[in-house]
Amino acid sequence: MKKRTNVGFWEFIARIVLKNRLAIIALIILITIFFGLQWKNIRFSFTEANLLPDDHEVNKQYEAFLKEFGEEGNLIVIGVKGEAFFTPKAFAAWEKLTESLKNQKEVDLVISVTDLPKLQKNDSIKSFELVPFINQNKTKDAAYLKTVKKELFEKMPFYESLLFNKKSGSIRSVIYMDKKIINTSHRKNYILNDFIPKINDFEKETGIDLRVSGMPYIRTLNAKSIVDEISLFVGGSLLLTSLIFFFFFRSFRATLISMVIVIIGVMWTFGLLGLFHYEITVLTALVPSLVIVIGVPNCIFLTNKYQQEYLAHGNKARALQRVITKVGTATLMTNLTTAAGFATFIITNSVLLKEFGLVASISIISLFFLCLIIVPVYYSYQPVPKAKHLEHLSRNYTRSFMDWIEETVRYNRRYVYAVSIIIFIVSTFGAFQIKTSGSLIEDMPQKTDFFRDIKFFEKEFNGVMPLEITIDTQRKKGVMKLSTLRKMDELQKEIEKIPELSKPVSILNLVKYSKQAYYNGNPDFYELPTSQEQSFILSYAKNASKNTDKNIMKSYVDKEGRVARITTFMKDIGTGNMAKIEERLQKKVDEIFPSDRYKVVMTGKALVFEKGTKYLLNNLISSILFAILLISLLMVFMFRSFKMVVVSLIPNLLPLMITAGLMGYFGIPLKPSTILVFSIAFGLSVDDTIHFLAQYRQELVKNNWKIKRSVYATLKEAGVSMFYTSVVLFAGFSVFMLSDFGGTIALGGLIAITLAFGMLSNLMLLPCLVLTLNKSLANEQEFTKPAFDVLADMTDTDDEKNQDTNNKNE
Repeated sequence: MKKRTNVGFWEFIARIVLKNRLAIIALIILITIFFGLQWKNIRFSFTEANLLPDDHEVNKQYEAFLKEFGEEGNLIVIGVKGEAFFTPKAFAAWEKLTESLKNQKEVDLVISVTDLPKLQKNDSIKSFELVPFINQNKTKDAAYLKTVKKELFEKMPFYESLLFNKKSGSIRSVIYMDKKIINTSHRKNYILNDFIPKINDFEKETGIDLRVSGMPYIRTLNAKSIVDEISLFVGGSLLLTSLIFFFFFRSFRATLISMVIVIIGVMWTFGLLGLFHYEITVLTALVPSLVIVIGVPNCIFLTNKYQQEYLAHGNKARALQRVITKVGTATLMTNLTTAAGFATFIITNSVLLKEFGLVASISIISLFFLCLIIVPVYYSYQPVPKAKHLEHLSRNYTRSFMDWIEETVRYNRRYVYAVSIIIFIVSTFGAFQIKTSGSLIEDMPQKTDFFRDIKFFEKEFNGVMPLEITIDTQRKKGVMKLSTLRKMDELQKEIEKIPELSKPVSILNLVKYSKQAYYNGNPDFYELPTSQEQSFILSYAKNASKNTDKNIMKSYVDKEGRVARITTFMKDIGTGNMAKIEERLQKKVDEIFPSDRYKVVMTGKALVFEKGTKYLLNNLISSILFAILLISLLMVFMFRSFKMVVVSLIPNLLPLMITAGLMGYFGIPLKPSTILVFSIAFGLSVDDTIHFLAQYRQELVKNNWKIKRSVYATLKEAGVSMFYTSVVLFAGFSVFMLSDFGGTIALGGLIAITLAFGMLSNLMLLPCLVLTLNKSLANEQEFTKPAFDVLADMTDTDDEKNQDTNNKNE
């Protein structure tokens, strides 16, 4: 046969890499140093994930609310349950704690039982004034404290649900933080270094277990948990994948270089986060671990190919060259498809998902080049593989597993199809049972103290997640009109009927309290004034609100008196329940507030998150379809055969359906974390398909287009690497199940399960489909020259085969 004189693309790359080893190593070191210098720009997220596009109507309404009233998540609550609070020792310690908090610049206002203001009528100045509810000189008297408790619970309805639970006897203090620091690192430093130590000191002094919650507190500890888990995931992924790698190859050198490569990849990933000035969120925190989990399989394929080539002909230089030339395209395409699975999130309008998708996809492509370059360069400086390093190629357990796969494909294809169809039908039924969840705290670490405290406040005070309602009267001082107040009262009564919501707080509460104070504190008069009473009672209330910087109600009416704000807090409820509550409240709003006179908007962080979840769910199908389309185009580019693409998609869609079925049967809801599973798992699962089909192409040429012989040879040649990489991916994603975050656990577990089924599907169903459709797929006319001369690069000429035989004999 005439000797081939042209040089393929990957042969050209191989020559450059192997002839310029030192220069390439120096370049990688310089790039690593550059990315290392970007670490100083890494920031941590100080807010919850906003899943909606910036121009979404719900986001616009929320931003308008923040502009008018400031950050609504500035409330911290400290609670305690039990009789121990109303004892002289505990009361004194509580007073000391609240006083120390008041004196800090990070705190705007503290409302506590120890120095509770009481509204009192002053006829001489025709105004209400705030007087102390408690006589500080008597707080050492246990009997006096009992009377204080009784009066508080029976005669102060204004503070009910705000400071105490009348039924259970729970007490809490409310701390309003400075809104200017809520979304800054200053908040984190204050909570961790100042606030929490004060809480711990109180508990040590009194022996009382305090419960602490509120959005600033939750955000801080949740972010701290995310940061803490980065080291857990990176360390766990490195340890587990290195152990598996060593178990397969029995080589410290091979294991070492693989770990070095993925560590460099992790450094580059952090550098990308700093370079783009992206925040570390619950999603971007996963990328470094993903780099490790995805990078090790690359090293496995390249190392395995190097050892196979060396075992075939004993020529180290040729083996190193063929590591690049024979698997370059296949490895590139597998990494491109994996990156495509992440890149689909870039097309969404969610900033959070865009950043995650961009950093992950760039990191994966960068990792491919690191592996393709460093592995051959490293082995070029190392001694040739020893016999013990090549034993895994014929190890009994792998050979037995592959023999079972081959036997099943050879003799039991109909059973493979039957089982696949049954599994698909059963999984489809389960998929229709999947529910959705828009909970803001469901994915938070549930084993932590702050999560248990969230549950405490849900039980005692109906939650800590704010739901805001703004009422624009569209006229100056319209809020204090009695007609408006009556409408607000009707809406607040509706809110109180909803068990998932807390007692609302608004200017209406102060107006009612004003009437009670006017009638000398009689709680029977805690209600709206009548038409006859409104003129003098409201005039008293207006005078009382002048020049009061520490007024609790100052944030519930805008400066012009035009817009009123109603705040309620909600329990942790799912998307479906939230939608029902929203629909119920909207119906009431439409009933009592004419649209031509009032503009009423529901907003708040909890509602924004719920809407964001819905937005993602609505875009789930389009995201998956785009991933399938993008990956299909990549495979068309590689194989130039539409039929091969169709055949390759079936074994990879089946595992996705199995995962969806499992989610339905086991009650795992669709939420922001689990939504990511399908695109990511599909991109990774297709890798095995590409490796199988790339090897199959090579075997077809070697075996004169004999389909069966080529399929079985492919199973022997590529099956081991597919098995190894799938085990690494399964174990690597299983590391995420060590997380305290429910979403991360679900993400890791579901992807691991999907990849396990994907491996079996690609090793069994894919070759069965190829064999069944062999007449169509065996048409040599369809095998046009693939991208980057892949057939030429992966196929040996007769001269090369003879050279291999001579080298091996020598």
